[in-house]
Amino acid sequence: MTILMIKSSSDIEQGMRFLEKTDQDLAKIIDKEGPCRLKIDRKTPYDALLQAIAGQQLHANAANAILNRLKLANSGALPDPGALLKLSPDQLRDCGFSFRKIDSLYALAMATLDGIVPSYEEALTLSDQDLIDRITVLPGIGRWTVEMFLIFTLGRMDIMPKDDFGIREGWRICKNLALQPKPKQLEIATRIWSPFRTIGAWYLWRAVEQSKPLNKRNPLTL
Repeated sequence: MTILMIKSSSDIEQGMRFLEKTDQDLAKIIDKEGPCRLKIDRKTPYDALLQAIAGQQLHANAANAILNRLKLANSGALPDPGALLKLSPDQLRDCGFSFRKIDSLYALAMATLDGIVPSYEEALTLSDQDLIDRITVLPGIGRWTVEMFLIFTLGRMDIMPKDDFGIREGWRICKNLALQPKPKQLEIATRIWSPFRTIGAWYLWRAVEQSKPLNKRNPLTL
C-alpha cells in the first residue's frame, strides 16, 4: 500500500505541473491564482478532530472563543482525552458547546483512549479509506470532517471532497457550467487528477474565492 503525502514544496510544485498538463480549464485557474499555498498543520488526530467538532457550523472567531474557554477550564491547554472526560457536561456547556457536541467530544475522547482514533504516528501508516472508516463511526464526525483532517493535518496528496459545496461550485466555475455537478459526477470527473487531487481541490476552492471581493475571501485558503 502506497500512502501519498505532501512532504515538501516540491511535492506541491510537481502536482501543479501535472494538473496544468492534465486539465486545461484548471490550468487557467492555476495561472490566475499562482502557486498553491496549501498549509499543513500537523497535530494529533484527537486534537484535530476536537477542534473540528468545536468549529462545526460556527464562524472561526466563535469556534476560537469556545476553544479558548475550554483551555481555561483545563489550566490553559486543550485537555487530553483523560482530562476531557473529567470535565462535566455543565463545564463544557459553559465553554459554549452544545449538548450534541458534548456527546461527540466524550465519544472522541473514549475512542482515542480505546485506540479507535489512532495516534499521529499510527495515522501515518493507515490508508485514507481506513482512516475514514475508523473515524466516521464516531457521532458528529462525518466523511467531510475526516477528509479535512486528511488534507490539512496529514497532508494526504490525493483527496477529493466530492460532497463539499465549495469544491462543487469551484468545478462549476472552472468548467463554465450552469449547474454544480453531483458528488458522484465530480468524483468520476476528477479521477484524471489523481494522484494530486488534493492540490486540485485547493484550486477549486480558490476558483470560488477568485470571484469574491478581497474582504469576503476565505482566509483558510489564502
